[in-house]
Amino acid sequence: MVYYLFKDRIDRKVQIGKIICLARSYKKHAQEMKSEITEDPIFFLKPTSAVIFDGGSIIVPKMSNCLHHEVELGVVIGKKGKNVSQKEALNYVLGYLVALDITARDIQSEAKKKGFPWDIAKGFDTFAPISHVVLKEKVANPNNLDISLKVNKKIKQNSNTSNMIYSVERIIEFISQIMTLEEGDLILTGTPEGVGEIVNGDILEAQLDKICSLKVNVK
Repeated sequence: MVYYLFKDRIDRKVQIGKIICLARSYKKHAQEMKSEITEDPIFFLKPTSAVIFDGGSIIVPKMSNCLHHEVELGVVIGKKGKNVSQKEALNYVLGYLVALDITARDIQSEAKKKGFPWDIAKGFDTFAPISHVVLKEKVANPNNLDISLKVNKKIKQNSNTSNMIYSVERIIEFISQIMTLEEGDLILTGTPEGVGEIVNGDILEAQLDKICSLKVNVK
């Protein structure tokens, strides 16, 4: 079992549930990946075994020769919900975090060429580094947060969640129409432009506005 870390509530213990990850949720990232922008969100799932925390290490799998970084806003669900409206969506949020969606880009590219699912490219152990959780009461507006990533102290991704194609409320509404959201579920809301390769020895530092940060290495 994997549990969240909370910045302000050390007595809080919530088990991590489904990890639901959006693709193509920033226009400029969709353009850099030469991908179509869709009216509705596109998402896939990661296993909880992919989770590591601040100070952890991303392990390069033997099956891949090309890993990419993708920094993302994470939304932690606080209570069970089905067919949640946008108006009520934030009532189902427990808190927020900053995360990395690590991708084996070579495996993903090959799967795309063949028309295969590309879950393998996203699902390796250590491919979901996450920070501690900041309770939603500390965040005025999740749709207006600066988000950035440094690799070896150089800025690689730098944007704001206001640039997402879909708001947090819209994302929750859409996903809850398809599957029941439960306490502990984590939604990774997609990455802005600037994704790129990481290699053994790299140090990654992700920042979500002034509320939380994450530092991991690659080995």
